[in-house]
Amino acid sequence: MKAIVVKELGAPEVMQLLEVEEPKITPNQVLIQVQAISVNFADIKARQGQYHGTAPGAAFTPGLDCAGEIIEVGSEVTKCKPGQRVMAFPKEGSYAEYVAADEDLTYMVPDGMDIETAAASLTVGITAYNVIQKMARLAPGESILIHAAAGGIGSTAIQLAKIFGAGMIIGTVGSDEKKGIAKNFGAGHVINYVTGDFVEEVKKLTDGKGVDVILDTVAGENFEKSMKCLAPFGRIISFGHGNSGSVPGKITTADLHSSCRSVIGYSTGTYRKQRPEFLQEAAQRITAFMLEKKLEMAISKRFPLAEASEAHAHIESRKSIGKILLIP
Repeated sequence: MKAIVVKELGAPEVMQLLEVEEPKITPNQVLIQVQAISVNFADIKARQGQYHGTAPGAAFTPGLDCAGEIIEVGSEVTKCKPGQRVMAFPKEGSYAEYVAADEDLTYMVPDGMDIETAAASLTVGITAYNVIQKMARLAPGESILIHAAAGGIGSTAIQLAKIFGAGMIIGTVGSDEKKGIAKNFGAGHVINYVTGDFVEEVKKLTDGKGVDVILDTVAGENFEKSMKCLAPFGRIISFGHGNSGSVPGKITTADLHSSCRSVIGYSTGTYRKQRPEFLQEAAQRITAFMLEKKLEMAISKRFPLAEASEAHAHIESRKSIGKILLIP
């Protein structure tokens, strides 16, 4: 089969399309013929050697998730059958024509959902659902600030915040052209953090109180500034730093105890490896929301698998919007 292989870390061009051995499944795995692959920022960081779990010096196939058709099941598999359409987190990277995935990290694609939408939804849908519903426990009427609001997770999080009854949804973006994208997904207010001070803007919008929930994927100074506009009893969810952040943000206990505010860490990758059962609810709910037309996956570009380097370059240009797919 053909797969993208990274033999040395570096720029997008280090990714090569090579002939490799088709994966062999274990008793609790399924073999999937891949039809669409989601490109995530974590894939870029893995290619650069900055994503947790990337083994230094070892050749690997990038990619967190994909969708396709099961063509073989292991002897201990009970819920999956050949011929079923599924989305999955493969064991050894998804930029390939065939992947092996554990049964408990494989999810059915229902009738009425196309395979590209399924591929686009898995990582961003599960992540956005869990940070809002499970970590932040957003209550109806509460306000939320979503950084990188025009991206895959940001655009999904805006829609979910609306579904869960947020009273005010504020997004931040890196350019004026992305403002309209975030507003189209349901953000009531969108701030260009390059040309404006989002802390001051948020305080104005909330009459000085600050927001109840902040989703921070940027870390560093952005996290520290976010703490300045987090309301008493507020929750800031710190996630995705292997994806987009480069420097950790700093916090002191004085920022927390008297204001009753919380900082909560989250990683879909860590849950995938250590508590895969935790992801089931999010996968089911996201699928249901899409079938009910309450949630839309914004797929902006599709690249052939052979053009994975072009897909990465497009995302790194910071001009990408929504989700990017690779098609084998």
